[in-house]
Amino acid sequence: MNKLYPDAAAALDGLLRDGLLIAAGGFGLCGIPERLLDAVRDSGVKDLTFASNNAGIDNEGIGKLLRTKQVKKMIASYVGENKEFERQFLAGELEVEFCPQGTLAERMRAGGAGIPGFYTKTGVGTQIAEGKETKVMEGRNGSEEYVLEKGIFADLALVKAWKADETGNVVFRKTARNFNVPVATCGKVCVIEVEEIVPTGSLDPDTIHLPGVYVQRIIVGAPYDKKIEFTTTRERETV
Repeated sequence: MNKLYPDAAAALDGLLRDGLLIAAGGFGLCGIPERLLDAVRDSGVKDLTFASNNAGIDNEGIGKLLRTKQVKKMIASYVGENKEFERQFLAGELEVEFCPQGTLAERMRAGGAGIPGFYTKTGVGTQIAEGKETKVMEGRNGSEEYVLEKGIFADLALVKAWKADETGNVVFRKTARNFNVPVATCGKVCVIEVEEIVPTGSLDPDTIHLPGVYVQRIIVGAPYDKKIEFTTTRERETV
């Protein structure tokens, strides 16, 4: 099975339609599937739901699709660096499901493992638990209240990685591993963009973070520009 595609548009051909639930990897601007998100934007599909740690920043990452009004709902943890996100949310143009960061990662992992739901203490007694089933169970500290969270089963997973071999075994680099592994596993179809394709068998099995069984399509997205969310400078000290 050939998993290699020439570009992002080709890799997403036949997979995109209005109303999809898309899980997208990354943390801030680190490890986001830039080329694939651009291709989703360029396709013109709309009414999308994204499950992602954050929505990028203005005009980067998912922020590009917010600008074009292609996103109907965000399931996210951190949204504080995107002014267009803020504007749409406050104007009632964007539905938002806030989810604690660890819970979001576990919801994706659960979806990838075929687990429809799990109980957690995180969010009990807060707005996070409103409208959700709760249950008193024996836990670490005796009988405690837990809230039921649902696994995320995405129609499509978009992931950024460092290296992959031709069969789809994947290696992430440092912080870019954040969220990308559970994102990859929770999608019915997983498309990955990488910096480099290496021959099958050249990766040390002990270094593989995501087995190829989870990956259906791969593109090379390099070269990438290093983007920085905040540029902080100070005046050079004079001696």
